Amino acid sequence: MDQILKTEKLCKSFSNGGVQQHVIKNLDLEIMEGDFTVIMGASGSGKSTLLYALSGMDKPSMGKIFFGNKEIEDLTNDQLAVFRRGNCGFVFQSVYLLENQTVLDNVLTGALIVQKNSPELVAKAQDLLTKVGIGKDMWNKYPNQLSGGEAQRVGIVRAVINDPKILFADEPTGQLNSSAGKDVLDIMTEIHKNGQSIVMVTHDLKTALRGTRILFLRDGNIVGEYRMAPYGTDDMKERRSGLQRFLDEMGW
Repeated sequence: MDQILKTEKLCKSFSNGGVQQHVIKNLDLEIMEGDFTVIMGASGSGKSTLLYALSGMDKPSMGKIFFGNKEIEDLTNDQLAVFRRGNCGFVFQSVYLLENQTVLDNVLTGALIVQKNSPELVAKAQDLLTKVGIGKDMWNKYPNQLSGGEAQRVGIVRAVINDPKILFADEPTGQLNSSAGKDVLDIMTEIHKNGQSIVMVTHDLKTALRGTRILFLRDGNIVGEYRMAPYGTDDMKERRSGLQRFLDEMGW
């Protein structure tokens, strides 16, 4: 597998009442193409902060971030916006669909900025929505007419329509019931199976089981790593017990 993202001595600090709070500390990390990387750790360990720095949504305080061969930490905000649109997809705990736009328009709004061929893009959006269970009868609905699970599936389509090099996900099932959460994880597992690289933050064991590489973050540093086969290709009981042992060793 090829390396797709790398950090060198990555640091992120915040000022809190005049005191510097160091959230990410001299972190070196490589993300390989095709991996489903899951970042875990206790609350406050820096998981989401790291995700936002890796994706260019937040600038680090120090250090370097290489996306492929491109160094991104010194890009301007406008340059970062262009970079993210072409290289990154995002799935958040809250979906943030535009309330005044239909399902189809929500998927297409950002995509049309990157891909100019409107007819082909519309057909692609419709095909992707159908594949995640959002049928034609729902394309003209508005976000307030969707369930939480349906909205998150629309969010996933919006995130992958530009064929991002990495899909970043921050607690994607955090606000869903168990059934809707499983549906969303099944979709993410399927797109990973089709070659999508994913970096996901979660505190949930069931969600983490979908990954192939688990990184454990403590006090802004990666203190442990655990590898698993692609989901569904191994014994689930052994998969769960192995991950649980690793997390216990990490003090999760």
